[in-house]
Amino acid sequence: MNRHMRQSCIALVVGAAGAIGVVGAAEPAGTTRKIDGYRPIWFDLGQRSEYGPKYSGGLGTYTAKHHPLAVYAPQADKTFFVYGGTTAADKTHLLAMVSYYDHRRGVVPKPTVVYDKKGVTDPHDNPSINIDQTGHLWVFVSGRGRSRPGFIYRSVEPYSIDNFEQVREAELTYPQPWWVRDKGFLFLFTKYTRGRELYWNTSPDGRQWGEDRKLAELGGHYQVSNERNGRVITAFNMHPGGKVDKRTNLYFVQTDDMGATWKLANGTVIETPIRDVASPALVHDYAAEGRLVYVKDIGFDKEGRPVVLYVTSSHFQPGPGGDPRTWTIAHWQGDRWVFREVTQSTHNYDMGSLYIEADGTWRIIAPTEPGPQRWGTGGEMAMWVSEDQGATWRKLRDVTRGSRFNHGYARRPVNAHPDFYAFWADGNPDELSPSHLYFTNQAGDAVWRMPYEMTADVAAAADMRINP
Repeated sequence: MNRHMRQSCIALVVGAAGAIGVVGAAEPAGTTRKIDGYRPIWFDLGQRSEYGPKYSGGLGTYTAKHHPLAVYAPQADKTFFVYGGTTAADKTHLLAMVSYYDHRRGVVPKPTVVYDKKGVTDPHDNPSINIDQTGHLWVFVSGRGRSRPGFIYRSVEPYSIDNFEQVREAELTYPQPWWVRDKGFLFLFTKYTRGRELYWNTSPDGRQWGEDRKLAELGGHYQVSNERNGRVITAFNMHPGGKVDKRTNLYFVQTDDMGATWKLANGTVIETPIRDVASPALVHDYAAEGRLVYVKDIGFDKEGRPVVLYVTSSHFQPGPGGDPRTWTIAHWQGDRWVFREVTQSTHNYDMGSLYIEADGTWRIIAPTEPGPQRWGTGGEMAMWVSEDQGATWRKLRDVTRGSRFNHGYARRPVNAHPDFYAFWADGNPDELSPSHLYFTNQAGDAVWRMPYEMTADVAAAADMRINP
């Protein structure tokens, strides 16, 4: 059996939501389990073609549909983040990890295991995170399909990673939890009902949850979402016939009342679930052009209008047959969507983040440059900027260069602090390798690599800095 596809024997239990789930191991409230270093998970999907796996490598900050993965909390002056970790370089045993960067002290501590995914090697089960207005951390550990349930954990103390309690088990994949002040959680996620269909749920406190409600059913979807001042926006593709390798089209909806109503970009109310491929929510008909759509990020311009970042491709397999792979911006301008090209990429699963800043700068941090494993997932990280609301773009700098392995899945913290502006993992997409976590600042002129091994309780940023 291929070692990259090997799964250890696992026990099965019936979850609270009626799904069959993998027995994992949470750390009981009142106890602490630390790992003496930052060791992101390595993974190979196993679907191979002439130019290698469909996607593989260091996937600790995977997927684009897990969001947020980090949140800056000014009250604590810390950026809290989650990732999919593992136990050692030669292992693919998934651990749902949480940690933080202490901006005042310039250090990271030993990370905490929130949930041990015993028997699972798949980073689709990676966690996401958000923080409520009392400062408690909420970690949403993804399940997978209808075979493994997801879990929701709450920190026992505010702004602390030491202890967590499990508050819910349910069918949930690709978790995107948004805390809306004074209202609670609006939670976007996926259920494998008829394909990977989009759902939402709400909770005033993270403990009491309503009924899952379906947002879209067009054979399946992948989505990216964001929140500002109680308004949640989401952009998604669709899967013709339920086939993820045919993902295409771009759709957009939003809500400003915790999902009571959903609206188009122009404010028109739309009925859910969305069932019509030609729905008014359609932003662009890429199916008619024979283009695949890989959504990456979404944000708000200075007027609060949505901006979507995605890659279009000619083929689902890696290699030159999928070219051109085009990083694209869709910008709602009040009366119409405008589309701009940013640059080209070498892989469908090159994933980066979009930043729209108070001074009008638009910024993208992404692995747009070819890496040492040219046709593999990721590459070298670069920073792109626009000073005219996405109309034109220029590469400001290479954030990494001369790397041993490809870098991938650069993630944007909510309320990102300039000193911890994006974080990601590296790894060799061609074979099992160690993987490291990195972060960069807003300028992209310095990179820090988190320690793989730690003997002290904390590691200083000065000691982690590398030459980009």
